Amino acid sequence: MLGKLFHYAFDAILLSAVLAGIKRSTGLTVARNKIEGKDARSAVDKYLDIGEWVMDQGIIFMSTSKYFERKR
Repeated sequence: MLGKLFHYAFDAILLSAVLAGIKRSTGLTVARNKIEGKDARSAVDKYLDIGEWVMDQGIIFMSTSKYFERKR
């Protein structure tokens, strides 16, 4: 039971990180202003912020690793 919970939480975080990557590369994001309910909108904001944080941490890790290089 607990394993399934961790699995779903990890999947949700990965999805949030994918949405953050889509936002950064294309500019497309969730239309937060169309979400009714202040609490739901706040929860979506926090969920998307987690993805942004995960992306930032991944970029920091990759930029300091010798196994990745930046090509422009």
